[in-house]
Amino acid sequence: MKTYCLIYTFLGILIAAGTSAQTVSNSKPIAHERAISIDFNKTKGNFNTMFKECIGAGRANEGLRADWQQQLAVVKKECDFKYIRMHGLLTDDMGVYREDRKGNPEYNFQYIDALYDYLLSIGIRPFVELGFMPSALASGKQSIFWWRGNVTPPKDYNKWGELIRNLTLHFTERYGADEVKTWYFEVWNEPNLNGFWAGTQEEYFKLYKYSVTAIKSVNKDYRVGGPATAGAAWEPEMIEFCHKNSLPLDFVSTHSYGVKQGYLDEFGNSGTVLDKNPMAVSGDVLRSRKEIANSSMPNLPLHYTEWSSSYTPADPIHDSYHQAAYILEKIKQVGNAANSMSYWVFTDIFEEAGPRFTPFHGGFGLLNTQGIKKPAFYAYQFMNKLGETELFDRDSASWACKNAKGNVQVLLWDFTNTHPGDSVNNQVYYARDLPSKSKGKVKVSLSGIPEGSYRLEIYKVGYHVNDAYSTYLTMNKPKQLTKQQVEQIKKLNDGSSVAKETVKIKANTLFSKELDIRENDVYLLDMIKL
Repeated sequence: MKTYCLIYTFLGILIAAGTSAQTVSNSKPIAHERAISIDFNKTKGNFNTMFKECIGAGRANEGLRADWQQQLAVVKKECDFKYIRMHGLLTDDMGVYREDRKGNPEYNFQYIDALYDYLLSIGIRPFVELGFMPSALASGKQSIFWWRGNVTPPKDYNKWGELIRNLTLHFTERYGADEVKTWYFEVWNEPNLNGFWAGTQEEYFKLYKYSVTAIKSVNKDYRVGGPATAGAAWEPEMIEFCHKNSLPLDFVSTHSYGVKQGYLDEFGNSGTVLDKNPMAVSGDVLRSRKEIANSSMPNLPLHYTEWSSSYTPADPIHDSYHQAAYILEKIKQVGNAANSMSYWVFTDIFEEAGPRFTPFHGGFGLLNTQGIKKPAFYAYQFMNKLGETELFDRDSASWACKNAKGNVQVLLWDFTNTHPGDSVNNQVYYARDLPSKSKGKVKVSLSGIPEGSYRLEIYKVGYHVNDAYSTYLTMNKPKQLTKQQVEQIKKLNDGSSVAKETVKIKANTLFSKELDIRENDVYLLDMIKL
């Protein structure tokens, strides 16, 4: 623990030494490897917060667990996600559907009520994914994951439609039409993959037709969309099908991940490789927006309801400090092309492969099973600290914002894909200690700041800084963590500022801060008016 304290102390001294305040007229240009120049008075407009519009979770039944709910409350408070999307709402473990001896449907929404009541109580709304198939309504037995989500088409599409209509009626009666109008209804998950849909594209479109008809019969203003495909597939076909058949389509949804190899590989046995393409993920989003623009419905909203660096919950890149910079890089590249980018997922309480046996196993989550905050968590927490007004910033790996109180924030990062390529899998490369190399210095200059006193707080994610996995490695990777070890990891990676100082700004003054930056470092500078 003393080692970490020394690191933090040294870092604070090093950062503080880089502060300077000069009058604009006397300032001299100094050569720097990277410079970020911000004018407090040059605004770009409202800051685009599509990154926190939605977050993913594993399956609905996990949402009935106390620890899952406790973690979601933390994530909501610190990252402020507006919606949550998850699999398995209609799967047998939610007890939604059965038939009596005569084949008459019986409905039960008690478990869904318990889950949705909790979500709404903490200010997060459901992005309703309709799936998977209740076994009593299924046409076959093919399933996916440890919890056996049935992926076959319904044996009777009319009964499916009635299930969806009754579910929608129930939502309306319980929460009111005005509330449900704010939700999204997404039909199924990744029907272009055989593992998730044992039917054809034509059968998926039929499922969509029955679903959207059922929902709109309750209220025409409820929002319904799809196709929720993997890899940005079926988008033009989905739009054309709805256009040709005069079916409502309120949004397009799809998914993208930034790795090569593997296929529905929840154990990570096939191995993944982080894609060297600098526009991985973000390139898909930009293409999706272009496809919509060129379609018969050119103004449709676009929701990426799953995305991350890797599509297996057994990929150590999710635990790595590299992930924080990766998230920020992709969100910045996407710009305003998507209406939401739903990170997959908020917690490692996620059982596609069954309960996991180690505290760090490459799980998708922003938090691990014990609620330890990973570097990815801080990427979202830092973005959530940015003010509502974006300032002009020519730097491609940063945002500058201000809020109504006159506070200024600059979030900057370096994303360097250090993966050596196809010669090694993520499961080997990111599981080991990965010291970062220097990328030189970055100088942040702020002009036009109103006169007064400010408290400058600097936050960081990087190698051994808010890097819980590296702390875990120093403990020799115990398969089970004691309560004391959990608390130690949390304490050493609690997101505290790495430096604080009081700065006095005079009229016509340029404030600057010079930082040492290393591979995959993330910095947040917060200037708080006193």
